[in-house]
Amino acid sequence: MSKFPLDYSDKKPLGNTNEHLPAIGIGTWNIRNPSYAVEALTYAVEIGLNMIDTAEMYQNGKAEEIVGLVVKKVGRDEIFITTKLLPERFSDDKNATRAAKASLKRLGIRYADLILVHWPASGIPVGTQIKSLEVLANMGLTRYIGVSNFEGQTLREALTSAKKHEIVVDQVKYSVLDKRIEDDTLRICIENKITVQAYTPLEKGNVLRNEVIIDVAKKYDKTGIQVALNYLISRPMVTAIPKSESKERIKEFSGALGWRLSQEDLKTLEAL
Repeated sequence: MSKFPLDYSDKKPLGNTNEHLPAIGIGTWNIRNPSYAVEALTYAVEIGLNMIDTAEMYQNGKAEEIVGLVVKKVGRDEIFITTKLLPERFSDDKNATRAAKASLKRLGIRYADLILVHWPASGIPVGTQIKSLEVLANMGLTRYIGVSNFEGQTLREALTSAKKHEIVVDQVKYSVLDKRIEDDTLRICIENKITVQAYTPLEKGNVLRNEVIIDVAKKYDKTGIQVALNYLISRPMVTAIPKSESKERIKEFSGALGWRLSQEDLKTLEAL
């Protein structure tokens, strides 16, 4: 048996809310060609991969502006938009509010669906960060709140610090080749009904150079990328946010949905 129960759903619960997200969304880190990116992200939304992740620090706000162009093309209600603010923004309510409003302006929207603390701030108590984050939800600048790169005890502390709004997401590095979160953080998320957004799920293409992944992919007539993504979304509460500026690659990502690896193959991949 695999370490975790097998989740067959391609629509994952958003934390402990009644809302569901596609198991695969699209990231926007390090965009090289803005026009290709707009085209690819628009296509992703059209085929149902409509969870888009960005951050104020990505290309100094340019990534948020690119997502804003996609919003203009497809309509605000068609996209679930996550953005992340730098940790120092959460030193107090005023800083957090100012940063959130600047992000929303770049995105061309009145509210985000989800705002995250990009990583735990050193020198700012976790309780202070979460309090400032909750203010953004109180003001209607975001529908939901969450964290990124919070692991183990830091994540536990964030959960107990939230008073009025639940933390619904933890965005962390997770892939079939980097399973560190499976030791502790993933279990915390599953137990507390927190959705994991796995970033760098393809290890910058390194999953395509792994013989075990390639062999498993052949069994299913799938690509290594599809197997790597399927491994992640087979876990309860786990979504993946790969990045691409190519429509063909986005279509390939969607081919990770609608099927699941066997328990036997999951065990094989767990051993990597």
